Amino acid sequence: MNFGTVLVVEDEPAIRRYVVGVLEAQGSRVRAAESGEVALETLGGNAVDIALVDLGLPGIDGLTLIRRIRTWSSVPIIVLTSRDTVEDKVAALDAGADDYLTKPFAEEELVARMRALLRRTAKEEHDPTLQFGDLEIDSARHLVHLNGELLKFTPKEYDLLEAMARNPGKLLTHQWLLQKVWGVGYATESTYLRVYMRQLRRKLGDDSDHPRWIMTETGLGYRWLPPSEK
Repeated sequence: MNFGTVLVVEDEPAIRRYVVGVLEAQGSRVRAAESGEVALETLGGNAVDIALVDLGLPGIDGLTLIRRIRTWSSVPIIVLTSRDTVEDKVAALDAGADDYLTKPFAEEELVARMRALLRRTAKEEHDPTLQFGDLEIDSARHLVHLNGELLKFTPKEYDLLEAMARNPGKLLTHQWLLQKVWGVGYATESTYLRVYMRQLRRKLGDDSDHPRWIMTETGLGYRWLPPSEK
């Protein structure tokens, strides 16, 4: 399967060559980076379809790299690392990774994980209806129903709601949300976000102290709560 353009961030030359070879054999275009700094430079000037990131990188480590990427990009990320503790996995996923694969890994498993992630991402991006219990978001018609009742949102309120609902469980930073909904020029306009988030919560009947839908991550951003976390 051709995965499009893949960014491989790995400091060990042998593993980097192996992964690059596997992906090129699939017909994918690969951009390799041996450090977090090089990865950020690469991402800054090139669009990629998926990123494979090692945690133990020199300079900017993998976790920091993932967090930085997530401030402005939703590119699918799979962590490839020799760290196999539950704590390491949770830290990587909380930082914004979508999946986690422990070294050594088989070529077939890597390809299968990438295929599954891109399939899931495509479904999330294009599925016209998002369902969260009694909350239904129809992205094709921009309609929102809660308990069967139609809720009314302004265009920006709706855009903010959908941006969060399409990324359930992920920490969405202030900067990411502002750029996603208002554009790059609004990345520092946190007042916009606070005002609209307050309006959105009011219309959803949500309580910031006991959130059902939107959790505040103080100083960082917000998290849309999937049903399993409510």
